[in-house]
Amino acid sequence: MGFTLAKVVPWGRSYDEYVRMFSLTEADLGLRILGCGDGPASFNAELTQRGGTIVSIDPVYVFDAEQIKNRISDTYDTVMSQMVKNQSDYVWEAIPSIERLGSLRMSAMEIFLADFEAGKQEGRYIPEELPSLPFADEEFDIALSSHFLFLYSAHLSAAFHLQALREMLRVSCEVRVFPLLMLDGTPSPHLAFVSESLAGDGFEIEVKRVAYEFQRGGNEMLVIKHL
Repeated sequence: MGFTLAKVVPWGRSYDEYVRMFSLTEADLGLRILGCGDGPASFNAELTQRGGTIVSIDPVYVFDAEQIKNRISDTYDTVMSQMVKNQSDYVWEAIPSIERLGSLRMSAMEIFLADFEAGKQEGRYIPEELPSLPFADEEFDIALSSHFLFLYSAHLSAAFHLQALREMLRVSCEVRVFPLLMLDGTPSPHLAFVSESLAGDGFEIEVKRVAYEFQRGGNEMLVIKHL
């Protein structure tokens, strides 16, 4: 069976979260940005409103805005109940409460939904997925992966991670990945393997602390650059 909406749990993060997760400077925000696995985040919509250049890929973009909206409605209460159950795994500072989290996530997803159909027509939302990308070599300056690579290490192999990162590096000059923890809050076992492999390929590898921590201990990103 192929990709179906029933497999999707939409959960969108905000423009401000992206800026802090990836330590994006004003100069960075003026570059050509690719978001890999952005889902219903508002970063694309809000950066575009600010005059930025961004393309987001995600398999969920094969569906229309109404279908995605309905799936958000179907899964929202389940996600929130899981957050209540596991709230000790999170740092409640920038986001002070479960209620505030819910309103922030819904706001981000509503901004995405309002922009989605126009953005899809403009080629800003493309229904593709790693580890293969439909772009030319170095078409982008920065490629971002938010809450996909490393987070799902229990489901995606080290080989998949390496292939995905090499593909992101093919189409961009720099890759940033956040967070470096798995869903259970433990460090990804794939990080050392891909770092050593990519360093062997001649890339510059760095783990950087960022000014964002919601998942407890999740305050670092991987930065990979062409030398």
